[in-house]
Amino acid sequence: MTEAMDDSIGAPNGKVKVELTNPKLRTQLHEYGRRNRTDGPYADNLAVDALIVGGGFAGVFMFYQLKKQLGINTVIYEAGTDLGGTWRWNCYPGAMVDSEVPEYQLNIPEVIKAHNWPNNYPNYHDLRDYFDTCDKVLDIKSQTAFESVVTGAQFNTEEGRWSVETADGRTAKAKYLVVCAGFAAKRYVPDWPGIENFTGIIHHSSFWPDEEISVDGKKCAIIGTGATGVQLTQAWGPKAGHLKVFQRTPNLTVPMRQRDLTVEEQEVAKKWYPELLHLREHCFGGFLYTFSEKSTFDDSPEEREQFYEKLWQDGGFRYWLGNYKDYLFDPKANQEAYNFWAKKQRARIDDPKKKDILAPLDMPHYWGIKRPCLEYAYLEQFNRDNVDIVDIKNNAIVNFDETGINLEDGTHHDFDVICIATGFDVVTGGMTAMGLRNINGESLEDQWKSAAYTYLGTTVAGYPNMFHLYGPQGPTLLSNGPTTVEVQGRWIADVIKRCERDGIRYINPTDEASKEWKKKINHLSDISLFPTTKSTYMGGSKPDKAFEQTNYAGGLHNYGEDIRKVLPSFEGFHVVKAAA
Repeated sequence: MTEAMDDSIGAPNGKVKVELTNPKLRTQLHEYGRRNRTDGPYADNLAVDALIVGGGFAGVFMFYQLKKQLGINTVIYEAGTDLGGTWRWNCYPGAMVDSEVPEYQLNIPEVIKAHNWPNNYPNYHDLRDYFDTCDKVLDIKSQTAFESVVTGAQFNTEEGRWSVETADGRTAKAKYLVVCAGFAAKRYVPDWPGIENFTGIIHHSSFWPDEEISVDGKKCAIIGTGATGVQLTQAWGPKAGHLKVFQRTPNLTVPMRQRDLTVEEQEVAKKWYPELLHLREHCFGGFLYTFSEKSTFDDSPEEREQFYEKLWQDGGFRYWLGNYKDYLFDPKANQEAYNFWAKKQRARIDDPKKKDILAPLDMPHYWGIKRPCLEYAYLEQFNRDNVDIVDIKNNAIVNFDETGINLEDGTHHDFDVICIATGFDVVTGGMTAMGLRNINGESLEDQWKSAAYTYLGTTVAGYPNMFHLYGPQGPTLLSNGPTTVEVQGRWIADVIKRCERDGIRYINPTDEASKEWKKKINHLSDISLFPTTKSTYMGGSKPDKAFEQTNYAGGLHNYGEDIRKVLPSFEGFHVVKAAA
């Protein structure tokens, strides 16, 4: 999702540095819903052909496909205050993308022509600029209702329309509901006793204030070492008076290799973008590289070392998704990949105790079965006198009090500023939090408590004419977001185009087709090492969440072929024609 910015001192990109008192800790999206206006997309009893929920990459691409390409009446409901999805919410220090330009953008020619990037791994300010370009070119905001949080929706089979409710009391009706909430729309904050009593500044990272919070001379905590924890550590390490990072599981990071891009080189390269952006759809993870044709032990130890070193120096996700083709399946091959990783990373850490916590010799889990995070100076932060790592794997946080955090062993840690970087109710949470109900009135949240079921990773049985992107049972966390969005988004647009052309009132995936898709999802996962640990792929960090694979693990190219097989016959769908 995101990676780290730089460690420069001061307010980046013109942010105003402020001293904030502690406001109410917000944990739910609906707390941000409010009515801005009463006209246009904000109108009561809005009636449209297609309602898109979410204004990030998926929402923008679907708007382009449905409004600009097909010409159907389309509106976006976005919970944030502007376009950008995660790049409007994630404004914590160091928030940055982990997928490289030019892969990390939409293949919309008009936007590509109008936009250039400052570097190959943009930060959240740069991504916001990109979405502003999308709006200037496509006129999206005029058809977007911001701070509009969906809290309920159900399809009426007689009307052939969705009725969608928002937190501020509006109702809209649409023939097609397109859920573009992504994998990280519902934040996860553990139920720590006393958290409301803490008198310092505390926020979940994805609800971080847009104003910069000063950490100069402050005692700071980061709870969690996912991508956000890595980024924040790099940003706060050089600034904070003292920083403690609370770690349950080491983050097996890989090098980013960020570099500046000139406008001139991008303008020259754009002639190749159509081919490059087509190529990314045929690589496993939607990037411009894929797994080696060789297995780990086809090479000698010396050849393996050279291959690993080349991937490492090239950086990005190449050591993850450009590695030997067998390492995510064969434990012995995986151990070889981990051994090289540990050798590289342990050499960067001075303190022997920190070395064993941050980059242990024994694998905490198989390498690559959790999405690695990109970084450039994460481990070096722990060589600073003001930065500590607190291992909470066997010494958990038990509660908060007015001044800080208490652990199981009775130790207390004082803080002025705390960032809760505990992630999300990942992949499925964005959809289950919307109050979606099937045609029988059952809630999706209840239906998916024991296991999630979709058909093709784009539709759900009992929810006619509803589509979702970059969510459950698509390639999602195993792929580059914009690439996956386009593969799924073009398919959705083609389905809607056919429905409109053929006079179809609605399509509804069958339970049988959904069960078969679930079997495929499980099979692709079970032949790999993914099910060996509870990761974001297998249910995430939320304790009560089902332990199941929520991603299509067969690669983006194969996924695209699978979903295309059901067209034009609508195989696996119950098709209802409009009344004559």
